[in-house]
Amino acid sequence: MVSDGLWSIGELAAGAGVTVKTVRYYSDRGLLPEAARSSGGHRRYGPGALDRLLLIRSLRALDLPVPEVERVLDRDGVPAEVLADRLRDVGSRLAALRWQEAALRSLQECPDGERADRARLLGAVPAPPGTDALVRFWRRILPVGLSGRTVSLVLDSVVPQPPVEPSPARVLDFARLHALASGPFPGAACRSAQPLPEGAYRPDVLYEGLAEAYALAGAEERTGRTGGALDCFVSAYAAAQGVRDTPDFRRGLVPVLDRGDSVLIRRYWKLAASLFGPGEPVLGLLHHRLSAALRHEVDGHAV
Repeated sequence: MVSDGLWSIGELAAGAGVTVKTVRYYSDRGLLPEAARSSGGHRRYGPGALDRLLLIRSLRALDLPVPEVERVLDRDGVPAEVLADRLRDVGSRLAALRWQEAALRSLQECPDGERADRARLLGAVPAPPGTDALVRFWRRILPVGLSGRTVSLVLDSVVPQPPVEPSPARVLDFARLHALASGPFPGAACRSAQPLPEGAYRPDVLYEGLAEAYALAGAEERTGRTGGALDCFVSAYAAAQGVRDTPDFRRGLVPVLDRGDSVLIRRYWKLAASLFGPGEPVLGLLHHRLSAALRHEVDGHAV
């Protein structure tokens, strides 16, 4: 510090362990006000300049952008919302790095002859990944007349979230599921996925009833005890069409369920099964088991 109690730009830079160019940049941005100019026109900084410069350096070391540093200095403290924003950003970058690491390990474990194809598959998924492609896939399948509330409930149940702690195997499954959902979508596949002919039933009634049936089926699977899931499953279809659940109705429902069992949907559920968390029901598997149980019942009565 010079005799008048002010810092020269070189002394201030040396005291903070930064370059003169850095001090000049912060000065020009207004983050580090000058106290005066020397007779030769050189910058001079007051006694508090070093502490302010050290704070700026610390905030930048935490990766706060310069505009955010300006906000902090203006408020004489670090606002909670700034920290929350930075934590979200850091979390997103960490998630991306974890995903990229698992993807690279998947490539490393891949046979040489398959590596290029797998690289294209994995590279098509953004890091960190999202579920937009899967949501669009289901919106093309779900009935047009389904209410927004029911659509949201269905999407929450059928779209797996990307794994928080991705492994090479789960990253590969998610990439394959993403490719399936993003690829060409044959019209026949979409039509076959519809549970009943359009206009022949009330979609909300059907999907609300199916949600109850799947919940019962999941409980039966966990406990090994029958809880009426099959009856609830059939009743959902009957109520949606405004008819009674009778033996004839059950016989007629079997081919309807068979038509909805498309290769595309089976492939989706096979890939999605490993991506749902522990204890989360995989609705496609529950639906398949209930359909098989109904077919077994109908075939048994036909003997």
